[in-house]
Amino acid sequence: MQGEAERLAEKFCVDEYTDYSIYKYLASQERRPELRRILEELARDEWEHYLFWKRILGRDCRVEVGRGKLRLILLMRKIFGLTFTLKFLERHEEEVIQEYKNYLKYLEGEERRRLEEIIHDEEKHENELIGSIEETIVKYLSFIVLGLADAIVEITGVHAGFLGVTSKTVMAGIAGLVVGLSAAISMASAAYIQAKSDPTRDPAKSALMTGLGYLGAVILLAAPYFIVTSMLIAFLLSLAAGIGLIGLFTFYSSIVFDRPFAREFTESTLLMLGTALASYLFGEALGRHFGLRPE
Repeated sequence: MQGEAERLAEKFCVDEYTDYSIYKYLASQERRPELRRILEELARDEWEHYLFWKRILGRDCRVEVGRGKLRLILLMRKIFGLTFTLKFLERHEEEVIQEYKNYLKYLEGEERRRLEEIIHDEEKHENELIGSIEETIVKYLSFIVLGLADAIVEITGVHAGFLGVTSKTVMAGIAGLVVGLSAAISMASAAYIQAKSDPTRDPAKSALMTGLGYLGAVILLAAPYFIVTSMLIAFLLSLAAGIGLIGLFTFYSSIVFDRPFAREFTESTLLMLGTALASYLFGEALGRHFGLRPE
């Protein structure tokens, strides 16, 4: 075997065994039978792929996965759900498939045919298995994101407006909470009505996800105003929290739905900052007109 071909075969062999070990571990920890079945099938696929590369390599290549890494992946599964975890683990799949296709030039006959089958598994079968997973967090993700995104833009605007009206951070924080609570109820009601026309969605769950997403963002964005006494510092901390939230739900969505992260993150951040600027200018104008300037 040529040097480059051997190096690649060893790399592929180690990667497939690592994936097998992770899926097998997740399956052993999974309580839902339907999800355990999917994980076991994924593990079987990776085991067969590992055996293939082991034969090509002519020797074993096992590198045991550390318990710490396995526990970290299990924690990710518990916090973010199985769909996100599997998509995250498979995020370089397109690159791997291309590398497998490039490796075909080193193979002939039955070995080449078998690698073509493995490529098909990677392109179709595993994606279909992951796509068949049904989780509440993914099913209602659009409602969660709707609540978070709307809250970030609206409450950041409220806080920015108060920069030119008052120097009392508690007042700005309370205003954000009051506006946020009423808006959360309004958004939840709208989500309930919207879901009633969709037979695949439960209206109560849709409303709950939207409302909780909104309230969670409101509380996080308002928190700095009850911790520090400087309006500017409180606003900057709240702004940083908003950008962090945008980054979190954009990254989650980009992994689950295979969307570009950078573009969506930039658009959402610019929308929030633009709203904050417009609200600040409006609040500044109101403060000047009514003599409500910060002390």
